[in-house]
Amino acid sequence: MQRIGLPDTRVVVAGAVDIDQNGDGIIPRRLSNQWRYQYPLDVEVLASSPSGVRLAFTTDSKSIGVELLATHFQLGTGEGFRAAIDLVVNRELVESLPFSEGNAIVVDAKTGSFDFVAGQPTTVDFADVPDAEFVELWLPSNSTCELRAIHIDADATISAPPPDHRRRWVHHGSSISHCLEAHSGSRTWPSTAAQIGNVQLTNVGLAGQCHLDQFTARTIRDHPADLLSLKAGINIVNGDTLRLRTLAPALHGFLDTIREGHPNTPFLVISPILCPAHEEHAGPSDGSSGTTVALGTPVTEAQGALTLIQIREIVSNVVAARRTAGDPNLHYLDGRMLFHEADLADLPDGLHPNGDGYIRMGERFAAYAFAADGPFAT
Repeated sequence: MQRIGLPDTRVVVAGAVDIDQNGDGIIPRRLSNQWRYQYPLDVEVLASSPSGVRLAFTTDSKSIGVELLATHFQLGTGEGFRAAIDLVVNRELVESLPFSEGNAIVVDAKTGSFDFVAGQPTTVDFADVPDAEFVELWLPSNSTCELRAIHIDADATISAPPPDHRRRWVHHGSSISHCLEAHSGSRTWPSTAAQIGNVQLTNVGLAGQCHLDQFTARTIRDHPADLLSLKAGINIVNGDTLRLRTLAPALHGFLDTIREGHPNTPFLVISPILCPAHEEHAGPSDGSSGTTVALGTPVTEAQGALTLIQIREIVSNVVAARRTAGDPNLHYLDGRMLFHEADLADLPDGLHPNGDGYIRMGERFAAYAFAADGPFAT
């Protein structure tokens, strides 16, 4: 067995914005370290969860291992999210291997406090790898990963993958874009859509953290992109963080910042998917019982707390106003086109789709966005 310690120039970390390096390995990050001093703690942790990130290389090895120390997220005393690494060979999913070894961050759903439980590193081993030219190892969407090494056969070769000339798609959204509940990293909805559309994905979906933050806008502004998308609104309701007076200006400011670096790039803005608790009732949300409950009252709604019906109207109006003002490459999609009432069986907590729901969302997004007359048409 050969152990290829990371970083190594023959192993490309695709889908990451930045990379931390310590004495043991590398940690892919999905926000720019330039603005790290501005991040709240939640953002700091979730930016290190490698949703959509993959290790890419070329090898003829018949076995491939990934040596890593993961940190898993766990809500209360229940089971943590299922972490897995996907082996994709020549752009086809070959095998998905779950693993549970590693550290754990145990979150109290009622208070938001958390405990850190130390664990051990592990190696996730794939045997009987088909004849491989181009290999991608898609990392978990729901754990942080300190990547230490790639293992290959003693007589095998490894080299950098060929240059990827496909279009580059950068997406930002909430937990519904981060996809903690996905079957695996290559089966989140953005990953599913990217593979169907044959584009390079950088997923800046951050669970609970889509509040139109300027450090996120600057990350996207400064990152190479041929296609852009933003799925915004549900976290704003969940936390009651923006209201009737502030949402439209905040969204304009977020889009203004991104347009500084990508003035003409096709840009799709998506409003929230269906969330029955909040369609007609404002936030904040309480999910501690396992089912999402709206805590808004007639008093807070009169003060400007927003429902999803209102948010979709505001987001649609912002996009329409900007198109009229001279941005024809900005587009709007009602999120219920991706997940609607017929899909409620795949919305177990009333807020987050399950793994099957995410795959369906990705397929629907790709059918719309990459259609011959869609916003991401070639």
